[in-house]
Amino acid sequence: MPAFSSAEIQQGLAAIPDWALNDGALVRSFSFADFREAMSFVNSVAALAERAGHHPDIDIRYNKVNLALSSHDAGGVTERDFSLASEIGKVL
Repeated sequence: MPAFSSAEIQQGLAAIPDWALNDGALVRSFSFADFREAMSFVNSVAALAERAGHHPDIDIRYNKVNLALSSHDAGGVTERDFSLASEIGKVL
């Protein structure tokens, strides 16, 4: 699967509000009431990622979760990243 061009990424970002491009990856930060809620969200994301066979970078800081999506094998952002980002948005 080929990496998207800058124009394709910008077009795709319009469909996934609150996500941004940073350092060659789709990124988004989430805040929750406490650690338990943050971990529940992370576990939901993990289940989606396993089904998709595509795994985000996840950084957990108490009640804050940062996700980064990139297709390392393609050298950038691909349809897989946008698809998973869209699915993650439905978890909230």
